[in-house]
Amino acid sequence: MGANLSKDLQKKYGKKSARVVEGDSVTILRGEFKGVDGKISKISTQKSSVAIDGVKKEKTKGDKFDVYIHTSNLVITSLNSEDKWRIAKLEGKDPRKQPKETTAKENNKETKVEKEDKKKEDEK
Repeated sequence: MGANLSKDLQKKYGKKSARVVEGDSVTILRGEFKGVDGKISKISTQKSSVAIDGVKKEKTKGDKFDVYIHTSNLVITSLNSEDKWRIAKLEGKDPRKQPKETTAKENNKETKVEKEDKKKEDEK
């Protein structure tokens, strides 16, 4: 499910639309909640809609529930940049050729192995 990008994001990435992901900031363009800004909290692929933080309706008994808004009525104002693959695709780069970030755990494992090798060599 995709939504249009804002004008500044269109200039930055050279694309008109992108897939919506939880954490993206959006503005509602149509309907009862027109003009409301918020972050995407839930995505319903069945309804092709998203629930946005701060967009709720109240039942007669006082309970509040999420209002799902169709993605065609949204504009993405800022992207959730946690997914490096997604950002690379938007920038037009090949995500498979991006350098992988090594974690501290992997570095520690390598150093432990090297230390063990050095100890064995020293014993000989």
